[in-house]
Amino acid sequence: MKKLFGTDGIRGIVNEELTVELALKLGNAIGRYFAGKYDVLIIAKDTRSSADLLESALAAGASSAGINVEYAGVMPTPALAYITRKYDTIGVMISASHNPAVYNGIKVLERGMKIPDEVEVELENLMAMPMNYTVYSEVGKICSKDSYREEYIEHVVSMFSGKAFRNNSLIVDGANGAITTVLKEVYSRLGIVADYTFFEPNGININDGCGSLHPKTLGKKLDDDHIGVLFDGDADRCLFVLPGGTLIDGDMLMALNADKLHREGRLKNNTVVATVMSNLGFEKFLESRGMKLLRTRVGDKYVLEKMIETGSTLGGEQSGHIIFFDRSTTGDGLITSLETLNSLAVLGTDLREFYENFPKFPQLLKNVPVVDKKAVMECEDLHKLLEELKEDRTLRIVVRPSGTEPYIRVMVEGMDEGKVSEIVERIVEVLEDCSNE
Repeated sequence: MKKLFGTDGIRGIVNEELTVELALKLGNAIGRYFAGKYDVLIIAKDTRSSADLLESALAAGASSAGINVEYAGVMPTPALAYITRKYDTIGVMISASHNPAVYNGIKVLERGMKIPDEVEVELENLMAMPMNYTVYSEVGKICSKDSYREEYIEHVVSMFSGKAFRNNSLIVDGANGAITTVLKEVYSRLGIVADYTFFEPNGININDGCGSLHPKTLGKKLDDDHIGVLFDGDADRCLFVLPGGTLIDGDMLMALNADKLHREGRLKNNTVVATVMSNLGFEKFLESRGMKLLRTRVGDKYVLEKMIETGSTLGGEQSGHIIFFDRSTTGDGLITSLETLNSLAVLGTDLREFYENFPKFPQLLKNVPVVDKKAVMECEDLHKLLEELKEDRTLRIVVRPSGTEPYIRVMVEGMDEGKVSEIVERIVEVLEDCSNE
């Protein structure tokens, strides 16, 4: 049973839950677990000022256990995934994704993919033991390597060179995050013209009123001819936005791109993998075009596992983590933006028209703050209510603890918007009562 790792690594408030000591122990555990299997651990980070101290602690812990460490600097999570796959090694990404700068996080990648749950459990077990130090002659070396970011840029440009793109009136919100280190060069080399906002990271302004959780901010900057592109802090997710802040979420982006991939013969088994949170309208869209949707538990690592199991090439989450498995082994916001701009050009589709014609069932999401997620999820009153609601076959209900934040997430979907809202409020009320017991 994992205690530290959530659905996307270890995450917490810097110097409270996520400390130098924890990072040091994790680095040492990584070194102990992987030393002998891999020669080098590559560490990358987003733009948070706290990343430097965590980077140093991780490196010290890992090298003390006998593995060499390379600093890759600031670059997106998918860039690190590409590099660890290319060089057949492991990596650590220091990022709290869409969270504000008070948070940071650590996620471990092996050969392009997030490590499975069982490896996370092994690392936690090692962290609970006294640290293990190798003999002085086998201590790992630590150095910086500046070329990895450029290798990723070259890789992406080579994949999309010569492609057509919807190439006018774009505004990109970089969330003051890791995408700011790669996107302008990629777009420029591919001939994509865009204006850029929130591309001035200062260590504490990442996701601060901008990025994937704040579509209204960019929506206010768009006139009727513009579309907006949103990234999160570590650029593994991408969303689009219309004037006024109308969000084109991950379901819609997967649907649009599935249509193109299906026509191009790139959609293996005519199947898309998504999570239990994806809207039923997405499933109906695919069915109407001869495709099918498979669902899995929340978390892009679980989406990827199902994609590998079923041989699928497209999958992702409503939040904008989208995996084009013939392009990347992880969610890659930059690749998602390029595939989507290409789909708009190839299909001759207007994004607003696509949004207006997309079948979308009433769905309401609520995050309920709680102190003890485990205790609340085991609350008897909650179980009674959910058992009662199971009898209503017109509703689809998901209640789950967040893997990254102190929330219980509630999703209710149905045919009637008023009923959906009423059920959400009932569940929220019970969750709050359970939390106060």
